[in-house]
Amino acid sequence: MPTIQVRVKPNSRASTLEQGSDGVWLARLKAPPVDGKANAELVALIAKQFGCRKADVVIRSGAGGRMKLVRIDAP
Repeated sequence: MPTIQVRVKPNSRASTLEQGSDGVWLARLKAPPVDGKANAELVALIAKQFGCRKADVVIRSGAGGRMKLVRIDAP
């Protein structure tokens, strides 16, 4: 069950997920930070990146902020 730290930038032109040199992942999301849309897009993006189901991705902390701790429960 790895936990990753993610810095989120909503309202970007394209949705991307890349790991920085400091180990923190940078997620650029098309969705605005309204009604959980950005968090839902982040979960989908992480699931696609790590080859797991969306249900296996949990935002542990920071759901309302730019810095998030995300747990991946993939087997």
